[in-house]
Amino acid sequence: MAKIGLHMGLKQTQNIVMTQRLQQALKLLQVPTLELEQILRKELVENPLLEEIDGDEEIEDATELDEAVRQADDTEREKDPEPQNEDRDWGDSFDDGFRGMTNERGYDEEDELERPQKYIPTGQEDLTEQLQLSMPEGKNRTIGEYIIGCLGADGMLACPVPEIAAFFEVDDEVVEGVLKIIQGFDPPGVGARDIPECLLLQLEANGLGDSDEAHIIKHHFESLKNRKFSDIAREMKITPKQVQEIAQSIGELDPRPGLSTGADGARAITPDLEVVKVDENKDIYAVHLNDSNLPRLRVSKAYEGKTGTNEDDVKFINDKKSHAEWVIKTIEQRRRTMIKVMEAIVAEQHDFFEKGAIALRPLTLQQVASVIGMHESTVSRVTRQKYVQTPRGVFSLKFFFSAGLDSSGSEGEISAKAVKVMIQDIVGSENPGKPLSDKKIVDMLQEKNLKIARRTVAKYREQMGILSARMRKQF
Repeated sequence: MAKIGLHMGLKQTQNIVMTQRLQQALKLLQVPTLELEQILRKELVENPLLEEIDGDEEIEDATELDEAVRQADDTEREKDPEPQNEDRDWGDSFDDGFRGMTNERGYDEEDELERPQKYIPTGQEDLTEQLQLSMPEGKNRTIGEYIIGCLGADGMLACPVPEIAAFFEVDDEVVEGVLKIIQGFDPPGVGARDIPECLLLQLEANGLGDSDEAHIIKHHFESLKNRKFSDIAREMKITPKQVQEIAQSIGELDPRPGLSTGADGARAITPDLEVVKVDENKDIYAVHLNDSNLPRLRVSKAYEGKTGTNEDDVKFINDKKSHAEWVIKTIEQRRRTMIKVMEAIVAEQHDFFEKGAIALRPLTLQQVASVIGMHESTVSRVTRQKYVQTPRGVFSLKFFFSAGLDSSGSEGEISAKAVKVMIQDIVGSENPGKPLSDKKIVDMLQEKNLKIARRTVAKYREQMGILSARMRKQF
């Protein structure tokens, strides 16, 4: 019988330690190029042993960067005699579930002066500015600011008027009056309490408050949603085709006007990589990093031979030099890793660059990791928040990864994204008067040797925003 009690003993175990440098390396690998530029400029300010190479300054030794990287490797080997690969696979050093850090700090004043960014106000900031121009200071403006704060991301009022009135201890009519003013702001339709009111506000802004569109929204909105055009036509004494034309006009309105000015403002996308065709005859593509704005770094020689007598000064210089060498080495490893990953993607998805999305093949992170000889988590971090400029447009690196569906053809599996393109093409070429059902689309895909279930077609169709056959029918 086992004894119950407390016991003391020694146990030897192995644990992975996430060092600060490894965390920093993961961060540099994961962040987009624009964010990396800010990090490196901060390093230049804080580390006197790092200096930027001027664009018009010639490097006497063409292998200066390689030498700096080699010296950094030698320094690390002296501290850690265990052999290391030249292209370190950071994914081998931590658990797959580790979440990389992101740079959450804002731009400081020096960064803004060096690289000013165009500021685009958020939706709420824009509405608040319009409110300040439309209403003097006082309780009504305070109520208006509260109403704007209650707007959802879609521009709809998420808080009932009586609740706002009770909070400010005023009549509902006071809140209604302030809300009416806000509903006159840009974008038209903002501040509505439901979709019909949102659409009517937009029609009124366009001088169509008494139009057939407004009549249908006011009296036949449910029939309009279900495309019961014949029922509406009988009541309005017009043809179903005329109702459909009115419905198409209503469809041009925005049911969620708040999305045009999101809570975080607008953000531009700057590609981190570029794929260019270098040989038209042989369909050869080359991968380049779009990092011309990154500062070119080297270790400063200003402190060479200056040993000094103060141990703290010596330690400070040695630490800063070691860190500077590490930064240069890590940035170079990041460059090589990103190019390797993108080259592997181009090789696997070569047909995409020639034929478009319909030629996308199934691709997983593990496949790319196997090709380049790195950990899957390393590939995941490289592709996160990164974009590439290609001859077919700008795409997220995640775009090139997709699950596969069985095909009885000679090509084996086919990408789910390619299947969506096929469905889109089939629907785009159908007879509008006799739209194809999901079952018919399945049959047409099977004729192309693609095995797919009807529910999968329905799911893909909904993901692409394509209505069902009954809803697509035109008179």
